[in-house]
Amino acid sequence: MALVPEVAKHYGRLKNYINGEWVDAGTGEYFETTNPATGEVIAEAPIASRNDVEAAIGAAYGAFKKWKDVPFRDRAKKVFNLREKAAEKSEWMARILVQDHGCTIDEGRGTCARIVENIEAAGSSMFGPYRGEHVDQLATGIDCYQIREPAGVFLIMTPGNIPTHAWSSFVPYALACGCTVIVKPSRQVPVAADSVMKVTAEIGLPPGVVNLVHMGPDRELNNVILSDPRIKGVGLIGSTRVSKELFELCGRYGKRSSLNGNGKNWIVVMADAPVDKAVGYLLRGCFGMSGQRCLGSDNVAVLGDDRRYNAVKEAFLAASKTMKMGYGLDESIELGPLTSMQGKEKVEQFIEAGLHLGAKLLLDGRAARVKGYEKGYFLGPSIFEKVTPEMDPLAKEEAFGPLANLLRPGDLDEAIGWINGGRYGHSACIVTESGKAARKFIRECEVGNVGVNAGIPQPYSFFGLGSKKDSFFGMSKSRMDSVKLFLDEKTVTLRWV
Repeated sequence: MALVPEVAKHYGRLKNYINGEWVDAGTGEYFETTNPATGEVIAEAPIASRNDVEAAIGAAYGAFKKWKDVPFRDRAKKVFNLREKAAEKSEWMARILVQDHGCTIDEGRGTCARIVENIEAAGSSMFGPYRGEHVDQLATGIDCYQIREPAGVFLIMTPGNIPTHAWSSFVPYALACGCTVIVKPSRQVPVAADSVMKVTAEIGLPPGVVNLVHMGPDRELNNVILSDPRIKGVGLIGSTRVSKELFELCGRYGKRSSLNGNGKNWIVVMADAPVDKAVGYLLRGCFGMSGQRCLGSDNVAVLGDDRRYNAVKEAFLAASKTMKMGYGLDESIELGPLTSMQGKEKVEQFIEAGLHLGAKLLLDGRAARVKGYEKGYFLGPSIFEKVTPEMDPLAKEEAFGPLANLLRPGDLDEAIGWINGGRYGHSACIVTESGKAARKFIRECEVGNVGVNAGIPQPYSFFGLGSKKDSFFGMSKSRMDSVKLFLDEKTVTLRWV
Protein backbone atom coordinates (compact mmCIF):
# COMPACT_ATOMS: atom_id res chain seq x y z
CA MET A 1 0.00 0.00 0.00
CA ALA A 2 1.23 3.51 -0.83
CA LEU A 3 2.43 5.72 1.99
CA VAL A 4 0.39 8.63 3.23
CA PRO A 5 2.52 11.69 2.29
CA GLU A 6 5.00 12.96 4.87
CA VAL A 7 4.42 16.53 6.05
CA ALA A 8 8.11 17.23 5.41
CA LYS A 9 11.30 15.23 4.92
CA HIS A 10 13.22 17.49 7.28
CA TYR A 11 11.83 20.07 9.70
CA GLY A 12 15.00 22.13 9.96
CA ARG A 13 16.19 23.75 13.15
CA LEU A 14 13.40 23.99 15.68
CA LYS A 15 13.02 26.92 18.06
CA ASN A 16 11.72 27.54 21.53
CA TYR A 17 8.44 29.41 21.96
CA ILE A 18 8.72 32.05 24.69
CA ASN A 19 6.45 35.03 25.34
CA GLY A 20 4.58 34.56 22.06
CA GLU A 21 7.67 34.38 19.84
CA TRP A 22 9.72 31.62 18.24
CA VAL A 23 13.28 32.16 19.47
CA ASP A 24 16.65 30.45 19.17
CA ALA A 25 18.23 28.90 22.26
CA GLY A 26 20.84 30.96 24.04
CA THR A 27 23.36 28.10 24.00
CA GLY A 28 23.46 27.94 20.21
CA GLU A 29 23.54 24.15 20.65
CA TYR A 30 21.24 21.58 19.06
CA PHE A 31 20.55 17.85 19.15
CA GLU A 32 19.36 15.71 16.27
CA THR A 33 16.12 13.75 16.22
CA THR A 34 15.45 10.86 13.86
CA ASN A 35 12.54 9.16 12.16
CA PRO A 36 12.40 5.80 14.01
CA ALA A 37 11.33 3.94 10.86
CA THR A 38 14.19 5.16 8.70
CA GLY A 39 16.86 6.16 11.20
CA GLU A 40 17.27 9.39 9.24
CA VAL A 41 17.59 12.81 10.91
CA ILE A 42 14.39 14.83 10.49
CA ALA A 43 15.14 17.88 12.66
CA GLU A 44 17.55 19.61 15.01
CA ALA A 45 16.12 20.74 18.33
CA PRO A 46 17.60 23.51 20.50
CA ILE A 47 19.15 23.05 23.92
CA ALA A 48 17.91 25.82 26.20
CA SER A 49 20.20 27.82 28.44
CA ARG A 50 19.46 28.93 31.98
CA ASN A 51 18.69 32.39 30.60
CA ASP A 52 16.12 30.85 28.23
CA VAL A 53 14.45 29.11 31.16
CA GLU A 54 14.40 32.27 33.24
CA ALA A 55 12.92 34.18 30.29
CA ALA A 56 10.16 31.58 30.03
CA ILE A 57 9.44 31.83 33.76
CA GLY A 58 9.24 35.61 33.55
CA ALA A 59 6.97 35.47 30.50
CA ALA A 60 4.64 32.91 32.07
CA TYR A 61 4.46 34.80 35.37
CA GLY A 62 3.81 38.13 33.68
CA ALA A 63 1.08 36.55 31.55
CA PHE A 64 -0.49 34.86 34.57
CA LYS A 65 -1.15 38.17 36.30
CA LYS A 66 -3.43 39.10 33.38
CA TRP A 67 -4.72 35.70 32.22
CA LYS A 68 -6.11 34.81 35.66
CA ASP A 69 -8.41 37.84 35.50
CA VAL A 70 -9.85 37.04 32.08
CA PRO A 71 -13.51 36.02 32.70
CA PHE A 72 -13.70 32.25 32.82
CA ARG A 73 -16.28 32.15 30.02
CA ASP A 74 -13.84 33.98 27.76
CA ARG A 75 -11.07 31.57 28.70
CA ALA A 76 -13.40 28.68 27.94
CA LYS A 77 -14.07 30.18 24.51
CA LYS A 78 -10.33 30.26 23.84
CA VAL A 79 -10.05 26.62 24.87
CA PHE A 80 -12.92 25.69 22.55
CA ASN A 81 -11.18 27.63 19.78
CA LEU A 82 -8.17 25.43 20.47
CA ARG A 83 -10.40 22.38 20.24
CA GLU A 84 -11.59 23.42 16.78
CA LYS A 85 -8.07 24.21 15.61
CA ALA A 86 -6.77 20.85 16.91
CA ALA A 87 -9.58 19.04 15.11
CA GLU A 88 -8.77 20.93 11.92
CA LYS A 89 -5.07 20.08 12.18
CA SER A 90 -5.49 16.48 13.41
CA GLU A 91 -4.30 14.77 10.25
CA TRP A 92 -1.30 17.09 10.03
CA MET A 93 -0.34 16.41 13.66
CA ALA A 94 -0.92 12.66 13.24
CA ARG A 95 1.46 12.40 10.28
CA ILE A 96 4.16 14.33 12.13
CA LEU A 97 3.68 12.08 15.14
CA VAL A 98 4.25 9.01 12.97
CA GLN A 99 7.50 10.50 11.63
CA ASP A 100 8.80 11.58 15.03
CA HIS A 101 7.45 8.83 17.29
CA GLY A 102 7.11 5.72 15.11
CA CYS A 103 3.46 4.89 15.75
CA THR A 104 1.14 3.78 12.96
CA ILE A 105 -1.05 6.34 11.24
CA ASP A 106 -4.14 4.78 12.83
CA GLU A 107 -2.52 5.18 16.26
CA GLY A 108 -1.51 8.75 15.40
CA ARG A 109 -5.06 9.60 14.35
CA GLY A 110 -6.38 7.98 17.51
CA THR A 111 -3.98 10.05 19.60
CA CYS A 112 -5.18 13.25 17.93
CA ALA A 113 -8.79 12.27 18.62
CA ARG A 114 -7.86 11.92 22.31
CA ILE A 115 -6.25 15.39 22.17
CA VAL A 116 -9.46 16.90 20.87
CA GLU A 117 -11.46 15.09 23.57
CA ASN A 118 -9.16 16.40 26.31
CA ILE A 119 -9.40 19.98 25.07
CA GLU A 120 -13.17 19.64 24.86
CA ALA A 121 -13.35 18.31 28.42
CA ALA A 122 -11.09 21.14 29.62
CA GLY A 123 -13.32 23.78 28.05
CA SER A 124 -16.33 22.23 29.77
CA SER A 125 -14.63 21.66 33.09
CA MET A 126 -14.84 25.20 34.43
CA PHE A 127 -18.57 25.63 34.65
CA GLY A 128 -18.83 23.37 37.71
CA PRO A 129 -15.83 24.47 39.82
CA TYR A 130 -16.36 28.17 39.13
CA ARG A 131 -19.86 28.09 40.59
CA GLY A 132 -18.23 27.52 43.96
CA GLU A 133 -20.11 26.51 47.10
CA HIS A 134 -22.33 28.68 49.30
CA VAL A 135 -24.07 28.22 52.63
CA ASP A 136 -26.56 30.91 53.57
CA GLN A 137 -27.30 31.63 57.25
CA LEU A 138 -24.67 29.21 58.48
CA ALA A 139 -25.23 30.86 61.82
CA THR A 140 -27.29 33.89 62.73
CA GLY A 141 -26.24 36.62 60.33
CA ILE A 142 -23.33 34.60 58.97
CA ASP A 143 -22.91 33.27 55.43
CA CYS A 144 -20.01 31.20 54.18
CA TYR A 145 -18.84 30.40 50.69
CA GLN A 146 -15.88 28.88 48.91
CA ILE A 147 -14.33 30.07 45.65
CA ARG A 148 -11.65 28.52 43.46
CA GLU A 149 -8.85 30.63 42.05
CA PRO A 150 -6.08 30.00 39.48
CA ALA A 151 -2.98 28.74 41.29
CA GLY A 152 -0.25 30.20 39.07
CA VAL A 153 2.50 29.10 36.68
CA PHE A 154 3.18 25.40 36.09
CA LEU A 155 5.93 23.31 34.53
CA ILE A 156 4.46 20.60 32.28
CA MET A 157 6.77 17.74 31.27
CA THR A 158 5.72 15.38 28.49
CA PRO A 159 7.18 11.93 27.70
CA GLY A 160 8.47 10.25 24.57
CA ASN A 161 5.78 7.58 24.35
CA ILE A 162 2.64 9.77 24.33
CA PRO A 163 4.03 13.29 23.80
CA THR A 164 0.96 15.08 22.44
CA HIS A 165 -1.62 13.08 24.38
CA ALA A 166 0.22 13.87 27.61
CA TRP A 167 0.34 17.55 26.60
CA SER A 168 -3.44 17.53 26.27
CA SER A 169 -3.80 15.83 29.66
CA PHE A 170 -2.54 18.99 31.39
CA VAL A 171 -2.17 22.08 29.24
CA PRO A 172 -5.81 22.71 28.16
CA TYR A 173 -6.97 22.26 31.76
CA ALA A 174 -4.35 24.72 33.01
CA LEU A 175 -5.49 27.29 30.43
CA ALA A 176 -9.15 26.84 31.32
CA CYS A 177 -8.31 27.26 35.01
CA GLY A 178 -6.51 30.55 34.37
CA CYS A 179 -2.97 29.21 34.80
CA THR A 180 0.00 29.62 32.49
CA VAL A 181 2.53 26.97 31.55
CA ILE A 182 6.08 26.19 30.52
CA VAL A 183 6.16 22.95 28.52
CA LYS A 184 9.33 20.86 28.61
CA PRO A 185 8.98 18.05 26.03
CA SER A 186 10.91 14.79 25.86
CA ARG A 187 14.10 14.94 23.82
CA GLN A 188 12.89 11.86 21.92
CA VAL A 189 10.02 13.63 20.13
CA PRO A 190 10.72 17.38 19.72
CA VAL A 191 8.99 17.68 16.33
CA ALA A 192 5.70 16.37 17.73
CA ALA A 193 5.95 18.88 20.60
CA ASP A 194 6.68 21.63 18.10
CA SER A 195 3.60 20.71 16.05
CA VAL A 196 1.14 20.98 18.94
CA MET A 197 2.71 24.30 19.99
CA LYS A 198 2.25 25.64 16.46
CA VAL A 199 -1.43 24.67 16.56
CA THR A 200 -1.83 26.37 19.95
CA ALA A 201 -0.10 29.54 18.73
CA GLU A 202 -2.70 29.92 15.99
CA ILE A 203 -5.60 30.69 18.35
CA GLY A 204 -4.19 34.01 19.54
CA LEU A 205 -3.50 33.44 23.23
CA PRO A 206 -1.81 36.37 25.01
CA PRO A 207 2.02 36.16 24.91
CA GLY A 208 3.48 34.06 27.71
CA VAL A 209 0.38 31.99 28.45
CA VAL A 210 1.94 28.90 26.84
CA ASN A 211 5.70 28.53 26.45
CA LEU A 212 7.70 25.67 24.92
CA VAL A 213 11.31 25.12 25.99
CA HIS A 214 13.43 22.29 24.56
CA MET A 215 16.13 21.25 27.00
CA GLY A 216 19.17 19.01 26.94
CA PRO A 217 19.94 16.05 29.23
CA ASP A 218 20.98 18.30 32.15
CA ARG A 219 18.17 17.94 34.70
CA GLU A 220 19.54 20.81 36.78
CA LEU A 221 17.17 23.09 34.89
CA ASN A 222 14.28 21.23 36.55
CA ASN A 223 15.69 22.45 39.86
CA VAL A 224 16.08 25.98 38.48
CA ILE A 225 12.41 26.05 37.49
CA LEU A 226 10.93 24.42 40.59
CA SER A 227 13.07 26.44 43.00
CA ASP A 228 11.69 29.68 41.55
CA PRO A 229 8.95 31.10 43.82
CA ARG A 230 6.95 32.17 40.75
CA ILE A 231 6.40 28.50 39.83
CA LYS A 232 3.51 26.86 41.67
CA GLY A 233 3.88 23.25 40.58
CA VAL A 234 4.54 20.57 38.00
CA GLY A 235 2.61 18.05 35.94
CA LEU A 236 4.46 15.05 34.51
CA ILE A 237 3.67 11.85 32.66
CA GLY A 238 6.94 9.94 32.58
CA SER A 239 9.00 7.49 34.61
CA THR A 240 8.83 6.61 38.29
CA ARG A 241 12.50 7.55 38.66
CA VAL A 242 11.94 11.09 37.42
CA SER A 243 8.63 11.32 39.31
CA LYS A 244 10.40 10.57 42.58
CA GLU A 245 13.14 13.10 41.86
CA LEU A 246 10.55 15.79 41.12
CA PHE A 247 8.43 14.81 44.13
CA GLU A 248 11.43 15.40 46.37
CA LEU A 249 11.98 18.80 44.78
CA CYS A 250 8.30 19.63 45.22
CA GLY A 251 8.52 18.72 48.89
CA ARG A 252 11.64 20.83 49.31
CA TYR A 253 10.18 23.89 47.62
CA GLY A 254 6.53 23.48 48.58
CA LYS A 255 5.13 22.90 45.07
CA ARG A 256 1.92 21.29 43.88
CA SER A 257 2.36 18.16 41.77
CA SER A 258 0.82 15.50 39.57
CA LEU A 259 3.59 13.01 38.79
CA ASN A 260 2.68 9.90 36.83
CA GLY A 261 5.29 7.15 36.59
CA ASN A 262 5.80 3.62 35.30
CA GLY A 263 3.49 0.64 35.51
CA LYS A 264 3.74 -3.12 35.19
CA ASN A 265 0.33 -3.88 33.83
CA TRP A 266 -1.59 -7.12 33.59
CA ILE A 267 -4.24 -8.81 31.46
CA VAL A 268 -6.00 -11.80 33.06
CA VAL A 269 -7.67 -14.22 30.66
CA MET A 270 -10.29 -16.28 32.46
CA ALA A 271 -11.14 -19.85 31.44
CA ASP A 272 -14.57 -18.74 30.16
CA ALA A 273 -13.26 -15.97 27.87
CA PRO A 274 -13.79 -16.47 24.12
CA VAL A 275 -10.32 -17.16 22.72
CA ASP A 276 -10.67 -14.98 19.62
CA LYS A 277 -11.79 -11.96 21.63
CA ALA A 278 -9.08 -12.53 24.23
CA VAL A 279 -6.38 -12.65 21.56
CA GLY A 280 -7.66 -9.40 20.03
CA TYR A 281 -7.33 -7.72 23.42
CA LEU A 282 -3.84 -9.18 23.91
CA LEU A 283 -2.58 -7.89 20.57
CA ARG A 284 -3.82 -4.40 21.36
CA GLY A 285 -2.76 -4.45 25.00
CA CYS A 286 0.71 -5.97 24.56
CA PHE A 287 1.78 -4.78 21.11
CA GLY A 288 -0.28 -1.66 20.37
CA MET A 289 1.94 1.38 19.76
CA SER A 290 4.82 -1.12 19.76
CA GLY A 291 4.22 -1.85 23.44
CA GLN A 292 4.94 1.75 24.49
CA ARG A 293 1.53 2.75 25.84
CA CYS A 294 1.30 3.73 29.51
CA LEU A 295 -1.72 1.44 29.78
CA GLY A 296 -0.20 -1.36 27.73
CA SER A 297 0.54 -4.71 29.40
CA ASP A 298 3.54 -7.04 29.62
CA ASN A 299 2.13 -9.73 31.90
CA VAL A 300 -0.66 -12.05 30.72
CA ALA A 301 -2.16 -14.44 33.28
CA VAL A 302 -4.01 -17.33 31.62
CA LEU A 303 -6.37 -19.40 33.79
CA GLY A 304 -7.61 -22.90 33.01
CA ASP A 305 -6.23 -26.39 32.37
CA ASP A 306 -3.42 -27.29 29.96
CA ARG A 307 -5.79 -27.62 27.02
CA ARG A 308 -7.26 -24.20 27.63
CA TYR A 309 -3.83 -22.59 28.17
CA ASN A 310 -2.48 -24.09 24.97
CA ALA A 311 -5.48 -22.88 22.99
CA VAL A 312 -4.91 -19.29 24.13
CA LYS A 313 -1.14 -19.55 23.66
CA GLU A 314 -1.30 -20.98 20.13
CA ALA A 315 -3.93 -18.50 18.97
CA PHE A 316 -1.91 -15.59 20.43
CA LEU A 317 1.29 -16.84 18.79
CA ALA A 318 -0.37 -17.29 15.42
CA ALA A 319 -1.92 -13.83 15.45
CA SER A 320 1.31 -12.20 16.64
CA LYS A 321 3.31 -13.76 13.82
CA THR A 322 1.03 -12.21 11.20
CA MET A 323 1.28 -8.62 12.46
CA LYS A 324 2.52 -6.43 9.63
CA MET A 325 5.52 -4.28 10.54
CA GLY A 326 6.74 -1.19 8.75
CA TYR A 327 6.65 2.56 8.40
CA GLY A 328 3.49 3.80 10.06
CA LEU A 329 2.50 6.09 7.18
CA ASP A 330 1.50 2.91 5.34
CA GLU A 331 -2.14 2.51 6.44
CA SER A 332 -1.88 -1.30 6.37
CA ILE A 333 0.86 -1.38 9.03
CA GLU A 334 -0.04 -2.80 12.44
CA LEU A 335 3.31 -2.50 14.24
CA GLY A 336 5.73 0.39 13.90
CA PRO A 337 9.27 0.80 15.25
CA LEU A 338 10.29 1.70 18.79
CA THR A 339 10.59 5.45 19.30
CA SER A 340 14.33 5.34 19.99
CA MET A 341 17.32 3.07 19.55
CA GLN A 342 17.77 3.19 23.35
CA GLY A 343 14.22 1.89 23.78
CA LYS A 344 14.88 -0.95 21.34
CA GLU A 345 18.07 -1.91 23.15
CA LYS A 346 16.26 -1.89 26.50
CA VAL A 347 13.68 -4.39 25.26
CA GLU A 348 16.45 -6.59 23.86
CA GLN A 349 18.07 -6.52 27.30
CA PHE A 350 14.77 -7.63 28.86
CA ILE A 351 14.66 -10.57 26.46
CA GLU A 352 18.23 -11.55 27.36
CA ALA A 353 17.38 -11.24 31.05
CA GLY A 354 14.32 -13.44 30.59
CA LEU A 355 16.36 -16.17 28.94
CA HIS A 356 18.95 -15.96 31.72
CA LEU A 357 16.17 -16.30 34.32
CA GLY A 358 14.92 -19.51 32.71
CA ALA A 359 11.82 -18.25 30.89
CA LYS A 360 11.06 -19.94 27.55
CA LEU A 361 11.04 -17.65 24.51
CA LEU A 362 8.22 -18.81 22.22
CA LEU A 363 8.50 -15.94 19.74
CA ASP A 364 11.65 -13.87 19.28
CA GLY A 365 11.14 -10.45 17.69
CA ARG A 366 14.78 -9.43 17.75
CA ALA A 367 15.47 -10.75 14.25
CA ALA A 368 12.70 -8.67 12.69
CA ARG A 369 13.69 -6.82 9.54
CA VAL A 370 11.61 -4.54 7.36
CA LYS A 371 12.62 -4.31 3.72
CA GLY A 372 13.54 -0.77 2.79
CA TYR A 373 13.78 0.28 6.45
CA GLU A 374 16.88 -1.60 7.57
CA LYS A 375 18.05 1.32 9.73
CA GLY A 376 14.74 1.57 11.61
CA TYR A 377 14.30 0.69 15.28
CA PHE A 378 12.07 -2.33 14.67
CA LEU A 379 11.33 -5.23 16.98
CA GLY A 380 8.75 -7.87 16.23
CA PRO A 381 6.44 -9.29 18.90
CA SER A 382 8.23 -11.42 21.51
CA ILE A 383 6.39 -13.87 23.76
CA PHE A 384 7.72 -15.73 26.80
CA GLU A 385 6.16 -18.60 28.73
CA LYS A 386 7.22 -20.36 31.92
CA VAL A 387 7.43 -16.92 33.53
CA THR A 388 6.97 -16.52 37.28
CA PRO A 389 6.07 -13.28 39.07
CA GLU A 390 9.42 -13.28 40.92
CA MET A 391 11.46 -12.90 37.73
CA ASP A 392 13.14 -9.50 37.88
CA PRO A 393 13.08 -7.44 35.73
CA LEU A 394 11.07 -9.56 33.27
CA ALA A 395 7.87 -9.88 35.32
CA LYS A 396 8.41 -6.92 37.65
CA GLU A 397 9.50 -3.92 35.55
CA GLU A 398 8.06 -2.29 32.45
CA ALA A 399 9.79 -3.44 29.24
CA PHE A 400 8.13 -0.68 27.19
CA GLY A 401 8.18 -2.65 23.99
CA PRO A 402 6.37 -5.45 22.09
CA LEU A 403 6.95 -8.10 24.75
CA ALA A 404 4.43 -10.39 26.46
CA ASN A 405 4.94 -12.81 29.37
CA LEU A 406 2.55 -15.75 29.79
CA LEU A 407 1.97 -16.77 33.41
CA ARG A 408 -0.29 -19.49 34.84
CA PRO A 409 -1.98 -18.71 38.15
CA GLY A 410 -3.94 -21.47 39.89
CA ASP A 411 -7.03 -19.30 40.28
CA LEU A 412 -8.23 -15.69 40.17
CA ASP A 413 -7.19 -15.08 43.78
CA GLU A 414 -3.60 -15.95 42.91
CA ALA A 415 -3.68 -13.73 39.83
CA ILE A 416 -4.95 -10.79 41.88
CA GLY A 417 -2.28 -11.51 44.48
CA TRP A 418 0.39 -11.31 41.80
CA ILE A 419 -0.99 -8.00 40.55
CA ASN A 420 -1.16 -6.52 44.03
CA GLY A 421 2.27 -7.85 44.99
CA GLY A 422 4.09 -5.58 42.55
CA ARG A 423 5.43 -2.12 43.32
CA TYR A 424 3.30 -0.46 40.64
CA GLY A 425 -0.43 0.16 40.53
CA HIS A 426 -1.27 1.52 37.11
CA SER A 427 -3.66 -0.85 35.32
CA ALA A 428 -5.05 -4.35 35.04
CA CYS A 429 -7.60 -5.93 32.68
CA ILE A 430 -9.74 -9.07 32.89
CA VAL A 431 -11.28 -10.94 29.97
CA THR A 432 -14.30 -12.93 31.12
CA GLU A 433 -17.99 -13.61 30.68
CA SER A 434 -18.50 -13.83 34.44
CA GLY A 435 -19.92 -10.77 36.17
CA LYS A 436 -18.96 -12.29 39.53
CA ALA A 437 -15.31 -12.63 38.50
CA ALA A 438 -15.24 -9.15 36.99
CA ARG A 439 -16.73 -7.57 40.12
CA LYS A 440 -14.20 -9.35 42.35
CA PHE A 441 -11.39 -8.19 40.07
CA ILE A 442 -12.58 -4.57 40.09
CA ARG A 443 -12.90 -4.45 43.85
CA GLU A 444 -9.73 -6.28 44.82
CA CYS A 445 -7.09 -5.12 42.35
CA GLU A 446 -4.89 -2.37 43.80
CA VAL A 447 -4.52 -0.41 40.57
CA GLY A 448 -5.85 2.91 39.37
CA ASN A 449 -7.32 1.74 36.05
CA VAL A 450 -9.28 -1.48 35.56
CA GLY A 451 -10.54 -2.87 32.27
CA VAL A 452 -13.20 -5.51 31.80
CA ASN A 453 -13.13 -7.17 28.36
CA ALA A 454 -10.58 -4.63 27.16
CA GLY A 455 -6.89 -4.65 26.33
CA ILE A 456 -6.32 -0.97 27.12
CA PRO A 457 -8.38 0.42 30.05
CA GLN A 458 -8.35 3.95 28.64
CA PRO A 459 -10.81 6.21 30.48
CA TYR A 460 -12.50 9.05 28.65
CA SER A 461 -10.94 12.46 29.20
CA PHE A 462 -13.51 13.70 31.69
CA PHE A 463 -12.27 11.01 34.09
CA GLY A 464 -8.90 11.32 35.75
CA LEU A 465 -6.28 8.72 34.82
CA GLY A 466 -5.94 6.65 37.97
CA SER A 467 -2.66 5.27 39.33
CA LYS A 468 -1.50 3.93 42.69
CA LYS A 469 1.62 2.94 44.58
CA ASP A 470 4.88 3.71 42.71
CA SER A 471 2.94 4.69 39.59
CA PHE A 472 1.84 8.05 41.02
CA PHE A 473 3.04 10.83 43.32
CA GLY A 474 1.23 14.09 44.03
CA MET A 475 -2.09 15.74 44.82
CA SER A 476 -4.18 15.11 41.71
CA LYS A 477 -4.27 12.86 38.70
CA SER A 478 -4.13 14.10 35.09
CA ARG A 479 -6.93 15.08 32.68
CA MET A 480 -10.13 16.34 34.31
CA ASP A 481 -8.76 15.62 37.77
CA SER A 482 -5.96 18.12 37.14
CA VAL A 483 -8.31 21.03 37.91
CA LYS A 484 -7.45 20.20 41.55
CA LEU A 485 -3.82 20.90 40.66
CA PHE A 486 -4.50 24.16 38.84
CA LEU A 487 -7.17 25.68 41.12
CA ASP A 488 -6.64 26.78 44.71
CA GLU A 489 -9.43 27.28 47.25
CA LYS A 490 -10.45 30.30 49.24
CA THR A 491 -13.17 30.29 51.90
CA VAL A 492 -15.02 33.48 52.75
CA THR A 493 -17.03 34.00 55.92
CA LEU A 494 -19.44 36.97 55.91
CA ARG A 495 -21.17 38.64 58.82
CA TRP A 496 -23.37 41.66 58.27
CA VAL A 497 -25.73 41.37 61.21
